[in-house]
Amino acid sequence: MGYLLRRLGFYLLAFWVAITVNFLLPRLEPGNPINYFRQRYQAQLAANPHLLDSLNALFNFQHQNLLTQYLDYLTNLAHLDFGISYTYFPTPVSQIIGNALPWSMFLAGASAVLAFVIGTTLGVLVSWWRGKPLDLLVTPLTMFSQAFPAFFVAVLLIYFLAVLNGWFPVNHSYGDTTQPGWSVDFFTSVADHAILPVAALLLSSLGGWLLGMRAVMINTLSEDYVTMAEAKGLSTPRVMFMYAARNALLPQVTSFAIVLGYALTSLVLIENVFAYPGLGFQLVNAVQSNDYPLMQAIFFIIAVAMLIANFLADLAYSFLDPRVGVRSGAG
Repeated sequence: MGYLLRRLGFYLLAFWVAITVNFLLPRLEPGNPINYFRQRYQAQLAANPHLLDSLNALFNFQHQNLLTQYLDYLTNLAHLDFGISYTYFPTPVSQIIGNALPWSMFLAGASAVLAFVIGTTLGVLVSWWRGKPLDLLVTPLTMFSQAFPAFFVAVLLIYFLAVLNGWFPVNHSYGDTTQPGWSVDFFTSVADHAILPVAALLLSSLGGWLLGMRAVMINTLSEDYVTMAEAKGLSTPRVMFMYAARNALLPQVTSFAIVLGYALTSLVLIENVFAYPGLGFQLVNAVQSNDYPLMQAIFFIIAVAMLIANFLADLAYSFLDPRVGVRSGAG
């Protein structure tokens, strides 16, 4: 318990640092958010110079006290109020995030879980039969696919599977003629549009899971308790998964937490390649438009996702290996 409380304190401190940096970064950049509106409505301002006077109090923060801004920022953050988007003015940022976040969570979650499960399982199998045909075939193939970045794999998939053969749709999250709702047609369209982006992320990350599990499993298989389990005549699947794989899984769990934390950032290029309406797609739009509130909200979500994922990894690690908390307490 003491170990988990110490880890929780560390993550709370890291959370405070993350939201503070998130507050300071836009305010340290040159220029002023109000300048974006002056450029956007340049023609209208020529006819009416006072058009943006009402927005100065909202966006012209250079002349405001920094401490006051920080306290207002923390208060708004406690209510999950990220302000008004510049790009989609006057739409609240929370509404934009609410529309984009489910798509990114679906894409990142599906690809990360599939890569973890398939890659880890293959790593167990190829390590058990290392040097055999399965190892000689699967390991080089996954290493080859991992050598290419996800967006490059995505472009290849689009060209060969969508453009040349027309098997899958090229962009968006569902068909233009499909009505969102709880219907079979809608979910079928969503799944159809997600196949290529998920496949691109899967192919570019599968090799890492396989190689990581394979390396740890090979060392674990030489342990005495594995030899003893085999000597007792236990079945191969039980020795493979319940004895060797369970202990070799510990580094994979930590890696999985890190991957979950970075999953949203890895979607930036993929979502733009497929015009997928998630956080990565919105982040690019926000950067191009200097939409500071939207950028802050997305960076906040990414930071929180990374912290939560790593904390859950600590929980899982202490469950899989109870000695972690004991060693930590002794240290």
